[in-house]
Amino acid sequence: MTVGIGSRIASAILALAFAIVVVAASVVAFLNPVWVGFEQGRSQAAAWTGYTDAQLRTATDAILSDLVFGPPTFDVQVDGQAVLNERERSHMADVRTVFTEFALVAVVSLVVVIAGWVVLRHSSPRTFWRSIRWGSAVLAVVVVVVGAIGLFAFDAVFEVFHRLFFAGGTYTFDPRTDRLVQLFPDAFWLETSLAVGAVILAICVMAWLLAGRRLTSRTAFVPATVRPAEASR
Repeated sequence: MTVGIGSRIASAILALAFAIVVVAASVVAFLNPVWVGFEQGRSQAAAWTGYTDAQLRTATDAILSDLVFGPPTFDVQVDGQAVLNERERSHMADVRTVFTEFALVAVVSLVVVIAGWVVLRHSSPRTFWRSIRWGSAVLAVVVVVVGAIGLFAFDAVFEVFHRLFFAGGTYTFDPRTDRLVQLFPDAFWLETSLAVGAVILAICVMAWLLAGRRLTSRTAFVPATVRPAEASR
């Protein structure tokens, strides 16, 4: 019984690690100037800020660079004027901290998935693929549920998300005066969230199908020492 419980715990950890890796990979896919510029155009960030297209790119590219590569100063200027005020820079520094911590969790999760494959591919490959399938299925359900709620109550979901990771009052800004929410309006976050969710679902479906094929394959779990002729008997 102890072995069974230990196996279930290991499978749950592997499934969770896989889900975290999928989420991290999906988020990273959208941390690029091409997507951000596209969505800023759709959400009319230039009109909100009053910047020209060139000024908008200068401000946004610098903020993205500070977020991804650092240092997290977020002190970009346009025409000699700071784009972000002190509260906005402080919030972005907090965002950078959350990103860094999540990146570390994602790296550890990737190591867990790789280690799980290395350890289980010969001794218990079915356990590995079952874990991947469960991780994909659970993550897909969570994304669908959260996405459905977000479509009808995006502000509430956005608020809950921020309360989980940031101190109260540090993430509220006025779109009439604060550049941060003018550069990244609500429409930007809604469509980006939907796009990230769509990528997560696509990866989950592919992983679920791949795991299913491996679990039903007659030759997938034949030991390497068994010759093909022997395996077909």
